[in-house]
Amino acid sequence: MATATIFRMKTPQHICPYGIKSKDLLRRKGFKVEDHLLKNRTQTDAFKQEHGVDTTPQTFIDGKRIGGYDELQDYFGEAKPGSDTSYTPVIAIFSVTFLAALALYLNPAPFTGFASLISGFVALSMIVLGIQKLQDLEGFSLQFITYDLLGMHYPRYANVYAFLEVFAGLGMLAQAPAWLVAPPAAFIGTLGAVSVFKAVYIDKRELKCACVGGDSKVPLGFVSLTENLMMIAMAVWMVLR
Repeated sequence: MATATIFRMKTPQHICPYGIKSKDLLRRKGFKVEDHLLKNRTQTDAFKQEHGVDTTPQTFIDGKRIGGYDELQDYFGEAKPGSDTSYTPVIAIFSVTFLAALALYLNPAPFTGFASLISGFVALSMIVLGIQKLQDLEGFSLQFITYDLLGMHYPRYANVYAFLEVFAGLGMLAQAPAWLVAPPAAFIGTLGAVSVFKAVYIDKRELKCACVGGDSKVPLGFVSLTENLMMIAMAVWMVLR
C-alpha cells in the first residue's frame, strides 16, 4: 500500500476542514496516511517557514510535495465544485418544494388540530433547513465536518446528513410509516446533538453553525442543537403515533 504524509492544523479551537478532506481523499485513493497534526500556531508557522508555503494542509507523496487540498484534487484528476454560475440552488429549491407538495398530496389524513400544527411546523422546518444545505453542499460540508463527530472521519457524511434531513421532513409531512422515517431522523438527530453539545459546551469551541447552510454567520450552539433535538422528537412522535 502506497503511503502519503499529510501535515494539517488541529488545535483545541480550530480543525482545518481542508485537512480532513485531504486525509479522506487519500484514504479513498488507497493510500496509507501518515497524519501529522500541527497543534498550535507556533508549530504551524514553523512548518510553513520550513517548507516555504503559505497554507496548510500540505500533502507529500513519495517524498514530493503535492500541496493543499486543491492541488491534491488536481493530482488525482478529481473534479472541483464549480465557481462559475450554477443552477444548483434553483434545482434544490424547486425539486424539494415539489416533493413537499407531493408529500402533502399523498398524506392519507388532513392536518387538523394542534398536534398536526406542531408536526407540520417541525417537518417544514427540516425541509427548509435541508434546502439551505443542498443549495451549497460543499460550503455546508466545510463547516459541518469541523464539529460533527462522524463528519470529521467521513466528510461525505455531510452530504448524507443533508439528504436525510430532507427525507425525514418529507416523510413526516406525508405521514409515511414510522419504520421508514424514524430511524434516519433519530440517527442524524442524536449524533448531531451529541456533536454540537461536545463542541460547544465541553470543548468550548467558538464555531459557526452549518445548520442553515454554508458560510453561515450563526454561532454554533442553541440553533443547531434545537434542530437536532427537533429531529429526535420527530422520530419519537412518529413511533408513538
